[in-house]
Amino acid sequence: MYYLKKTLEISSCHQLHLDYDSKCENIHGHNWMIDVYCRAEELDHNGMVVDFTLIKEIVHKRLDHQNLNELLPFNPTAENIARWVVDNVPNCYRADVWESRDNKASYVRE
Repeated sequence: MYYLKKTLEISSCHQLHLDYDSKCENIHGHNWMIDVYCRAEELDHNGMVVDFTLIKEIVHKRLDHQNLNELLPFNPTAENIARWVVDNVPNCYRADVWESRDNKASYVRE
């Protein structure tokens, strides 16, 4: 099995829609760190699991300097963003989304 990891930094804003009062209901920004993990039993014809540039195009180009509420069709929590990454990057099985140094959410496709 071949594995790769790509780390991206994304600057974007969001506001959360919650069923309780929270300061996160106000629009605010993060410098997100996103770790993208991919795997494949066989390499493609270029000798890759997935091109690092393609990962950057899918995640960074789409999410960087955006209002995530206007872009994504779900409540843009770190957990939901992690799931979106796994669903959209080829051969991706895990994503870790850090909204700050101390706050990380992960999604792993088993």
